[in-house]
Amino acid sequence: NVKTPKDFEWLKQTRFYYIEEKDHCLISITDVDFTYQNEFVGCTERLVITPLTDRCYITLAQALGMALGGAPAGPAGTGKTETTKDMGKALGKYVVVFNCSDQMDFRGLGRIYKGLAQSGSWGCFDEFNRIELPVLSVAAQQIAVILQCKKERK
Repeated sequence: NVKTPKDFEWLKQTRFYYIEEKDHCLISITDVDFTYQNEFVGCTERLVITPLTDRCYITLAQALGMALGGAPAGPAGTGKTETTKDMGKALGKYVVVFNCSDQMDFRGLGRIYKGLAQSGSWGCFDEFNRIELPVLSVAAQQIAVILQCKKERK
């Protein structure tokens, strides 16, 4: 089905290019480029790529390209967390998974965000909807500040 390098069937694939002059690996998903982060993620298994994981990768890549975050949604057990972790592995990013509960407060979430920002890791907040509404409101403000700084490259 692929006739030219500009065909969407080719562009939607996760493509790895080694840039010899800069001595780094470039990863392209659609029209978004990432630099491989060289985080040791071990020799672990990878997910089977399905049309759903393809769409998830494309959507997350587009969001990251616009300095936004991603929030995969769907029924329990459909692989949202695993897909996020797998994309992190593909990009050489360490992904920290947090299982949220109603016991979390905004101070704790702030410390988590600070650690993620300092380490350059991704945070995957499983069961984010379990957080109480007042805490969720403050968390949304904290995330908005982080994303704004990321857009402004501060």
